[in-house]
Amino acid sequence: MTIAARASRAATAPRRLDFIDTVLVVIFLLGLYLGVSLAISDKVPLTCAPSGIAGLIMLWRRRDQIVPKHLAGLLLVVTVYLCSVLAASDYSFLGKRFTGLLQLSYSLVIGYAMFLTLLQGDRRQIANILLWFCFAIIVGCLLENHAGLRPLSDAMRERLYQTDQVYDADLRDQVLYGRIRPKLFTSEPSAVTFAYTHFSSAWLVVSPWRRKLLVYFGLIAMALFVLPGPTLVLMVFLAAPYLVFLAGTRPGGRASVSRTVGALAFAAVLVGAAVAFGSILFAERLNELATGRDASFFYRFTGPMLVAFDMFRTYPWAGAGLTGEPFIGNNVMNVYMNSPSFQAAWRITRVADVLTNYVWLHWIYLGLVWGVLTLVAISVWLRLLGVPSVLYCWTVWIILGQASGSYVGPKTWSVMLIGAAVSILAIIAPEQKQRSGRPMPVVQPTLRFPNPRQRALAS
Repeated sequence: MTIAARASRAATAPRRLDFIDTVLVVIFLLGLYLGVSLAISDKVPLTCAPSGIAGLIMLWRRRDQIVPKHLAGLLLVVTVYLCSVLAASDYSFLGKRFTGLLQLSYSLVIGYAMFLTLLQGDRRQIANILLWFCFAIIVGCLLENHAGLRPLSDAMRERLYQTDQVYDADLRDQVLYGRIRPKLFTSEPSAVTFAYTHFSSAWLVVSPWRRKLLVYFGLIAMALFVLPGPTLVLMVFLAAPYLVFLAGTRPGGRASVSRTVGALAFAAVLVGAAVAFGSILFAERLNELATGRDASFFYRFTGPMLVAFDMFRTYPWAGAGLTGEPFIGNNVMNVYMNSPSFQAAWRITRVADVLTNYVWLHWIYLGLVWGVLTLVAISVWLRLLGVPSVLYCWTVWIILGQASGSYVGPKTWSVMLIGAAVSILAIIAPEQKQRSGRPMPVVQPTLRFPNPRQRALAS
């Protein structure tokens, strides 16, 4: 084989993650799933430690692929957050806020490393990793429910997590769902459903299968049977941004009007279906919510929303500052006590435990002014990363934020950056495949001479 033929073959060969990168991606996803933290010091934990270790290794392996404009965008985001910390009131909490900034920077860096690594892989390969991870969760939950894995899972959970992090509301689950929900080595059932929802929705975007929507609905059905929980309703909502912002879009972010209208109509049907089957499948949970007995929903949505509105009134400039729950502890208690949805019997051990929605935490931490500025900075960074739709990334981030807190943690920003990576693969990969599969023919030039004398001289 000639040198030119080898170069042509290398140029047209699809890129794939090697064995080491594949292992690192799996460890990163496993770290997001488990959420295990290691204490670097008394005040600085290394959250999602397996993801952090894998992310730093991936960053080193991808150091040659770091684009200057990507780095400039990341520095812009960190700088804006730094300014928000310095703008927040009461400098006696500055150390706590800088700890939050450090954790946020760590989360953004390892998320960016995951982003770069995913872009080096083949679309089908990334989809297979995500799909097999979802199947592993389903099989593991079945083993926990029916094959005696629960004692081992509970023993591991007691070792991996602190006592106040371990879920102990099994009796409530039996009342609401008729059984104990699987936890599968995580701190609580919602961690299982969140990871499953996140990974399966990313698979929906990156998978090249034509009938993948049917498979996706099959994943929803399996999850409702094996690991029931209201977070799974978000899976249906997450299909909407894919259909509206990515499905049928050509490279460059263009989509036909007819496709856009059809996607909007189908997305509206899916959202209506999500509301309908959620009200049917989780009727008892909704009854608790309607009667004001669902503390989990209050701490996950209603309470953080009310606190965010209070921040707009009291600290509109810079909010409470990153991880500023100690600064606004009294404000949170006053807002909760004055809410008709709050019951005095609900115990509050830490303020951070009752603010578990990272979308509303964005506004609680940053206030109205710096909250908007950081949205702009992150959007600029996403555009510099080359995402086909910034709105898709934000929509996915907002939807999944209804089931997770920890604003400065890796899980929150991995939602954004994994969504950015799979959206690029979904839009750009088909065009690259088309170009590599159809090489341009080599056309020999034809010389034209205006008169017979010039033709004779040329011959």
